[in-house]
Amino acid sequence: MSKALSFELEAECPWSGARAGKISTCHGVIETPVFMPVGTSAAMRSMTFEQVDDCGAQIVLSNSYHLYLRPGHELIAEAGGLHKFMNWHKPILTDSGGFQVFSLDGLRRITEEGVYFRDHRGGKEHFIGPARSMRIQNAIGADIIMAFDECVKNPATHDDARAAMERTHRWLETCIGAHERPTEQSLFGIVQGSMFEDLRRQSASVVTSHDLPGFAIGGVAVGEDRKTIENVVAYTTPLLPREKPRYLMGVGTPWDILYAIRCGIDMFDCVSPTRLARHGSVFTSEGRITMRRSAYAHDFGPLDPHCQCSTCLNHSRAYLHHLMRQREIAGAILLSIHNVHYLINEAQLCRRAILEGTFKEYFSRWCATHESLEHL
Repeated sequence: MSKALSFELEAECPWSGARAGKISTCHGVIETPVFMPVGTSAAMRSMTFEQVDDCGAQIVLSNSYHLYLRPGHELIAEAGGLHKFMNWHKPILTDSGGFQVFSLDGLRRITEEGVYFRDHRGGKEHFIGPARSMRIQNAIGADIIMAFDECVKNPATHDDARAAMERTHRWLETCIGAHERPTEQSLFGIVQGSMFEDLRRQSASVVTSHDLPGFAIGGVAVGEDRKTIENVVAYTTPLLPREKPRYLMGVGTPWDILYAIRCGIDMFDCVSPTRLARHGSVFTSEGRITMRRSAYAHDFGPLDPHCQCSTCLNHSRAYLHHLMRQREIAGAILLSIHNVHYLINEAQLCRRAILEGTFKEYFSRWCATHESLEHL
C-alpha cells in the first residue's frame, strides 16, 4: 500500500523473540528497538529539539488532536509541514487523536461517524472521525500516521471492549480509503481489545488483514495493573506480522520497554520522561529516585555514574536538588535531558545485545540488578 516506509529485520533473539531492525522513511532511517520522545504540541516539555537530538532521538511524536486545535493543521500545512514548522529533520509520528478524544469523558459524544467533543480549554465543540483524522494528519505531514481508533479505559466490560474494537475496525477501513499521501506517509493500524485475549486475537486478525506498513498495540496502560499490561503485550505481539514494524503505544518506563522488547516490540513512546522530570523524578541504574529529597543536598556525584548524558557529565545531584527545591526551570530541563537520554539509551543497549546474540544474558542481568528496585 505504501512506498514511504520499509522495514529490515536484522536479528532476532531465539530465546525471546526480541528483534533488531531498521525502518527507512522519507526523513531517515530508524534503528530499532527505539524509544520515541513525545512532543505533543510540536514541542517537548522543558526541552528544545536540539537537546532532544543530542539525546540520540531518531524519531519524535506529536499529537494531531492538539495540533488540530492549536495552531491548526492548515497553518502547519501552510508552513510546509510539521518538519519545517518545528525545524526537525528526522522522522515524525503523529497520533490520530483518538486516545485524547476518548479521555475527555464528559466532554465527548461517540457516534458511528466519529466523535463530537468540546475543546478541553475553550469548550468549543469539534468533530473528528476517521476521514477527518486522515485529512488532519495528511496536512501535518508526519512520516508515520496512526489510524483513528476507539480506546476504552480499563477495567472495561467485554461487551464495551468488543463494541469499541469493532468500531475501530470499521474506522480503519475508512482511514485507508481517506489516506491521500501513501507514498509519503505510512499509515499504521491499531489492535484494540482491552484486557481480553479473545478480543485481542480477533482484532489482530482483522487489522493485520490489511496490507499496512506497520501495526500498533493500543489501549494499554489505561487503568490496568502491571501484570495485565505484561500479559496483553506477551500474547498480542506474536500476532503481528514478523516482517512489519511493531509499535506499543503509550508505555515508557525502563521495565515496560525492556519487557516489551523481550516480547518482540520495536517502537515505544511515552510522555513519562519529561513529566516525571518536572516533578523531580529520574530513572537511574539504581532505580527511580526523587531529587527533591534532602538526602541529595550534599551528594556531589552525578545522577547516574553509568550515564553519559550532558546532565550527568556536568552536574551533581546536590546542584540538581538545589534547582528542584528552588523551582528553577533549569532543574526540569536538566532532569528531562537525563530521562529522555536514559530511555533512548536503554533501547539502544537492548539493540546491541540482540545484534551480538547476548540479549538473554542482558535481560537476566538487568532483572537481577533491578530485582529489589522500583521498575518505574
